[in-house]
Amino acid sequence: MKTVLIAEDDRDLQKLYELILEMAGFHVIGLANNGDEAIQMFKIFPKKPDLIILDYRMPIKNGIEALQEILSIDIQSRVIFASADKTIKKKVYSQGAKGFLCKPFTHKKLITTLKECLNVV
Repeated sequence: MKTVLIAEDDRDLQKLYELILEMAGFHVIGLANNGDEAIQMFKIFPKKPDLIILDYRMPIKNGIEALQEILSIDIQSRVIFASADKTIKKKVYSQGAKGFLCKPFTHKKLITTLKECLNVV
């Protein structure tokens, strides 16, 4: 079962993503409310998550800052951005993100994007 860490400051979206992912056979191993929490969780996981979903606009540390720090710890990490801000798409790909979901998106698009990033389509 593939594991996922979700970093999203909207708790309703956190729960929605978690529900959709669990129903699709993924295991959500952490829910972070901001980029800093995501980094701290990432550091202490004995086995790193197979995939990380990052929101862009979060308090304390935004998604791009979290992406940079996570990849500095483990360059092999797979990160997908979920954001309504389309202007950051090129930047996050250039920084190492493997996928980009433009909010709002369907549950089908969420699962398809995760599977593509994990090469399990």
